[in-house]
Amino acid sequence: MSKEKHTHQDDSFENVESALSKTEHFIEENQNRLSMIALAVIIIVAGYWGIKKFYFLPLEQDAQKQIFYAQQYFEKDSFNLALNGDGQNAGFLEIIEEYGSTKAGNLATYYAGVSNLHLGNYNEAVSYLKDFSADEEMVAATATGALGDAYAELGENDKAIAQYKDASSFDNSLTAPTYLMKLGVMYEAKGEYQKAVEAYKTIKDKYATSAEARQVDKYLTRAELQTK
Repeated sequence: MSKEKHTHQDDSFENVESALSKTEHFIEENQNRLSMIALAVIIIVAGYWGIKKFYFLPLEQDAQKQIFYAQQYFEKDSFNLALNGDGQNAGFLEIIEEYGSTKAGNLATYYAGVSNLHLGNYNEAVSYLKDFSADEEMVAATATGALGDAYAELGENDKAIAQYKDASSFDNSLTAPTYLMKLGVMYEAKGEYQKAVEAYKTIKDKYATSAEARQVDKYLTRAELQTK
């Protein structure tokens, strides 16, 4: 039994030695190729960090400076100036064109969508808001709801409802009640009164301290009467 075990160990060592020998042989035969691969990996990694540090970071910083003035016009409801600039400072449209790959460029896309919504350019609003992406929950909810507003203005009620549902799914007391109210109104317009009741009840039950909750009873009563 001991001899058999010893023989098995010898075989295992031989297999390991054989594998190591094959590996060494492979490395010797392909040394140049492996060196080239390693060098390529180093160049790619170094290039990535170089581009990020010397191109994208300065580009982002420049974009942040450029968007400041357009944001100021937006806050003052000067949406044309916010979109197109004032002749000295860029507007959101120019920022999107020049800095579209940056975070500021992405944010400018949101602002361009909302600005067009305020100006009654609903198709343009849809186009920009669909291109916008957000990680921050509040901004994502607002952008989704704004897209719902644009669809509602275009008479595309089903798309508006889908957006309002998505916007109200972000569970916060600042935006959810607003879009639940719009969702309920849109359901009523479609004659789907039970769904409207559910939207209004959600405001009443989950967001009782919101401004919408203070006026939701009349909407709820109206929708409930329609279901009978």
